Amino acid sequence: MLLPISFTPIAFTRIALINVQRVQSTLSSLKSEDENDKLYKLLELEMRSNDQAVLKSYSQFVNETARELNINVGERWAPKKAVHDRLTLLRSIHVKKKYRVQYETRTYFSFMQLHKLTGSTTNTFLEYIQRNLPEGVALKVAKVALEKFPDHIKQLPPASQNAS
Repeated sequence: MLLPISFTPIAFTRIALINVQRVQSTLSSLKSEDENDKLYKLLELEMRSNDQAVLKSYSQFVNETARELNINVGERWAPKKAVHDRLTLLRSIHVKKKYRVQYETRTYFSFMQLHKLTGSTTNTFLEYIQRNLPEGVALKVAKVALEKFPDHIKQLPPASQNAS
């Protein structure tokens, strides 16, 4: 036999208000940390696919997206030849070693460099292009961040003329 349990709605609202206040306090602490936005000198995108037409279409989409967001697009290049991987196997495992089958995959590459980005722009841009990544295309991102010199590295004093 199950006993009925009654809950008061006031208890739930108090718990909800406490949780909302905790979330708001953590969000305000995250915003204070984000005020000093990271700066990126260079963002290099490497796209690879087995279908050349899909890769070309996606690289044009990424280029147009970057231009719409006023991101400085640097170099764009793609090797003319694909990388060929060939695998030769026996047609029959145990007999007839003379008969073989060859499998081949072709991988096409496309590269793009983006210059002088902020952290928030980079996150927004990368999230957008990754959500629109078509099937069969892989995306690799390399970031070069700008950072201040550490405090323990100081500027050297000017060389005195009497030392020579």
